[in-house]
Amino acid sequence: MSFNMEDWEPKTKVGRMVKDGTITDIDEIFEKGLPIMELEIVDALLPDLEEEVMDVNLVQRMHKSGRKVNFRVIVAVGNKNGYVGLGQGKAREVGPAIRKAVDDAKYNIIKVRRGCGDWGCVCGREHTVPFKVEGKTGSVSVILMPAPAGVGLAVGDVGKTILKLAGIADVWSQTSGQTQTTVNYANATFEALKQLTKVKASEKDLKNMGVCSS
Repeated sequence: MSFNMEDWEPKTKVGRMVKDGTITDIDEIFEKGLPIMELEIVDALLPDLEEEVMDVNLVQRMHKSGRKVNFRVIVAVGNKNGYVGLGQGKAREVGPAIRKAVDDAKYNIIKVRRGCGDWGCVCGREHTVPFKVEGKTGSVSVILMPAPAGVGLAVGDVGKTILKLAGIADVWSQTSGQTQTTVNYANATFEALKQLTKVKASEKDLKNMGVCSS
């Protein structure tokens, strides 16, 4: 369902600032550490998000009234240009579970720091991770490393989907643990991307790695 700004009645201060044009870039929200409490904020500022269903799993549990069956879905969203989110949803039917997962992924949206961090590549484009990072979830560990342009995504299919949605074209990787567990592999990859924004670096170092300071 397409988003219509005119039909939106914001319930939060940030939402009202987005609707009235005070905030026109989602980076302003990230930089000020403002909470995103309305999905419409993401829909308005990142209208070109794409969705990818990563995994659909049947979850069963016993209840006093009998066996309860739900679908657990993992979805990644991204605009293939520096923004990506990962979310989960549960419901008795697949459709509603996917919708919940998409909404959750939008609430979890992050900006991914990209650059040209491989010493053998001097193209200056934002095509890879600017430095080595690691993410862990459960037994799964994912290490992402800068790669020169043209290498492609040397990572498993789950990681590849998330990195493509984030706008990363080249990367080396190392993985360990039960990587066949999609939920942990996806979360570990997402955690590694989160680390990119947490690493402190000088403006000079960032420039050398091809990272835009904006």
